[in-house]
Amino acid sequence: MLQASIRLYKNAYSGLPKEMWWLALVMFINRCGTMVIPFLTVYLTSKGYTLAQAGYVMAAFGAGSIVGGFIGGVMTDKFGHYYVQVLSLLLSGIFFIVLGQMETFWQFVVCIFILSSLGEAFRPANSAAVALYSNENNRTRCYSLNRLAINLGWAIGPAAGGMLASYNYGLLFWADGLTCIVASLLLYVLFSSSGKKQEHKSSGETTKRITSSAYKDKVFRIGMFYLFLVGLCFFQMFNVVPVYFKEEIGLDESTIGWVLALNGLIIAVFEMVLVYKLENRRDAVTYLMLGAFLIGASFLFFEISKAFVFVLLQTFFITLGEMLLFPFMNNFWVRRSNETNRGQYAAVYTMSFSAAIVLAPTF
Repeated sequence: MLQASIRLYKNAYSGLPKEMWWLALVMFINRCGTMVIPFLTVYLTSKGYTLAQAGYVMAAFGAGSIVGGFIGGVMTDKFGHYYVQVLSLLLSGIFFIVLGQMETFWQFVVCIFILSSLGEAFRPANSAAVALYSNENNRTRCYSLNRLAINLGWAIGPAAGGMLASYNYGLLFWADGLTCIVASLLLYVLFSSSGKKQEHKSSGETTKRITSSAYKDKVFRIGMFYLFLVGLCFFQMFNVVPVYFKEEIGLDESTIGWVLALNGLIIAVFEMVLVYKLENRRDAVTYLMLGAFLIGASFLFFEISKAFVFVLLQTFFITLGEMLLFPFMNNFWVRRSNETNRGQYAAVYTMSFSAAIVLAPTF
């Protein structure tokens, strides 16, 4: 039994290019510093701002994400993923530190908008990089590896952030900023040659332009609208729910951090194996539908009881839905793009999430 499990994990991680492991390492370091955003609504309300005002700040974060996603896609298609990723991480790291010095409501709004615009430009570039270094046979697993790094870092970041917040909220901004800067420098070193050359390893697949523009691809646009609807529900978990945990259930910041970290830990342990077992078994739409259903249904646990066990059940079910939905959604948009317009497709994918980030806390 143990040997079979070891073999399963080994098979799930085998055959992935070294560039993907480098990208995963950079992403892991970056996400280990994910401390500010999960606690920003709690931080703002603790400083005397209303929940509505905190929601407007998070809406500004989402609006910046839309702008950053669009600009990041354009810049990726023009200059390549390497330069966009390096500069995005470096500048967003600096602005995280600046954000910690803000005092007034409008200072928070303006700074978080700029920060989000700079930081979100990273996503289309990173998504295009994963597509560039993967092939048709391992692409879903490559995106899952990237998500594993994100969520393993997420398992560390909010937990550490919760402990830091219970001591001094100001430390969150420095930790988040410095990890972004370190990730930027590491990316610069690891991809200084291959990243600049934008070398593409041929996988034997034929690149085909399905449409000249992501904005004219009707099937893609419909898919992104559905993703936006899921995002309206999903992003409540990281904006409003932490405040709900604190004010309605009575959890302290440290416990909230551990609950949020549980999401990342489950994904880090199980997603790669789950994707390996499910990939190419059935139509991906089946997994997308089930994942979306579980994400929505998970919030019903809050209506049953405020007992801590239902907090854990909600976290488990939303995480399972996330593991089914997002890896296969990535493969959907990549297969509809090609090397000349992949940044544009990645930008629309990012902006669909960003629009949900704008509206979720506002609602």
